[in-house]
Amino acid sequence: MGVRTLTIRENILAANREKAESIRQLLDSRRILMVNIMSSPGSGKTSLIMQTINRLRDKYRIAVIEGDVASSIDTDKIIRQNVPAVQINTGGGCHLHAQMIKQALDKLDLDGIDLIFIENVGNLICTADFDLGAHKNAVILSIPEGDDKPFKYPVMFVEADVVLVNKVDVMPHFDFKLDGFPAIIGGLNPSARVFTISAKTGEGIDDWVSWIEATLTRT
Repeated sequence: MGVRTLTIRENILAANREKAESIRQLLDSRRILMVNIMSSPGSGKTSLIMQTINRLRDKYRIAVIEGDVASSIDTDKIIRQNVPAVQINTGGGCHLHAQMIKQALDKLDLDGIDLIFIENVGNLICTADFDLGAHKNAVILSIPEGDDKPFKYPVMFVEADVVLVNKVDVMPHFDFKLDGFPAIIGGLNPSARVFTISAKTGEGIDDWVSWIEATLTRT
């Protein structure tokens, strides 16, 4: 039974990777950058996206794909900013997969978009296993979660192009060893960038936005 389960999982992941690659080819043909944002629930994915929209909306055409188990709360926030957004509800699933993203892209006018953010379902376990066709992966870790999460959930951080340490505005109230954190990430993933931010106050967001813009110019 264990061997059969492993084979089925490998087949699922292989089919997902094939769909994801076709998505990347589609986006590349339109010169669109897509960024997959992952984190635990409540770490600040939507707040980060809103801050980024506010800084880039006059220069780039942005859209958002929102993934949640249920509800459209975050999508409604994005739409109120006059930014196109598509809601994906997984109905209990712990992650998005590439076919879901393709269906969401079919609902967007890709000829009028430069940058797409995917807000993945909130968890640090299985979201990184599924390639969504994004060009870059960003992982948010908030100060209240603690600096030990890369050791407990290493796959998330190994797959990340960027790690954003959010909620630095509450740093005095938590025992998060920020000085040593980049070395922890570097030990798992030497190529990952680490930014410290507050999506509430805007601290550090300019560094993240500069990275997005630099990546866009290479698209």
